[in-house]
Amino acid sequence: MEVCLDFLQLLETDMVLNIFSCLDDPADLVRASIVSRYWRDFVIGNGISKQLCVGLFPQLANVEHVTEPDCRTITVTDVGSSKSMEWEILKRDHKVYAALLQVLTNLKSSPIECIAESFSASSTDNYPDESIRNTLDPRDRYFGRASYWSSKGHKDPSVPETLIYKLKADLCVITEIDIRPFEAFFQPGNPIYSAKSVRFRMGHPKSAMEVENDLSRLPLQQPADDKFIWTCTSQEFAMTQENNLQQFKLPEPVLWIGGYLQIELLGRVQRQETDGLFYICVSHVKVLGRPLSPAFHIEILEPSGKFLLKYYHDGLHHTLQSSSNGKEPEPAPMRLLTAEEMLRERVGLLQYLVGGNRQDDDALDWDDDENEMDGFI
Repeated sequence: MEVCLDFLQLLETDMVLNIFSCLDDPADLVRASIVSRYWRDFVIGNGISKQLCVGLFPQLANVEHVTEPDCRTITVTDVGSSKSMEWEILKRDHKVYAALLQVLTNLKSSPIECIAESFSASSTDNYPDESIRNTLDPRDRYFGRASYWSSKGHKDPSVPETLIYKLKADLCVITEIDIRPFEAFFQPGNPIYSAKSVRFRMGHPKSAMEVENDLSRLPLQQPADDKFIWTCTSQEFAMTQENNLQQFKLPEPVLWIGGYLQIELLGRVQRQETDGLFYICVSHVKVLGRPLSPAFHIEILEPSGKFLLKYYHDGLHHTLQSSSNGKEPEPAPMRLLTAEEMLRERVGLLQYLVGGNRQDDDALDWDDDENEMDGFI
């Protein structure tokens, strides 16, 4: 029988790594790993699947290690020796990163809304009527009342404001963030209270338990930056003083790690006529991208700032299906309205129905679907 030589075995390791790094399809990586035992062992032993993932999103270089919570932990007794255990861990890591690579290269569909809940605003002028919670509703009128968030007024137009939101997953690929400044249709001249520019930060809670407890109450109307560690900051984008949903597309899709977004609103352009102070008001915020749940989750490892990547095999099909066919994953459970919120919405509805807070009919200009009492209890 003719002796066949594997040409990869004749090359230096760095050269082989360069060859495998040219693979940009997870299917090619799978095919390569079944060519021969040497190819398979090289792919697994050198972490090729992780290298390809890091090439797509450099933030993944901060993964300390991976785990499969729904699988049994690998132990020495399972595999017979520490060397065998090390190899089993490498095989597991290869499987996890290969699955992640499949998801990351399969994000072909249109992005979806990734905000799950509002968390806090650095200030609020009239809480709860002008709460950050209003920015999650695309309408600028709700039961005949203006729906927006407003900062407190300042004499100094350079004072910034921040809005913090929780995303639908602790791992999301974000492509775009949209903001609509509020036009005060009830004030003379219909002034628009936009910011001069905007910047975005990615982060995670210092204490997950403390932040979750805060989410069980009404969104905060005071600064909450001290509850988070912000790990990444975007460039600064200029805003225009226009009443439209302004799109801020990131130069490249970003793997959002930690599940929280801070919007920095920099500079004030509009002074209120009644008090001479500068305000920033936002009508609506959207974050567009793709959550990587339920297949993937993370756990931040402090104080190193690195993280544990958790892989749930049973959720892989769901994540792949939602990322390739345009369907949204299962929505996050909705937070129940508090008694105060329920009462406020009922009062608002009654005021509208009896005409106590009704604008002129021409000024309302409602869409057909805005006549529905969405979410009213």
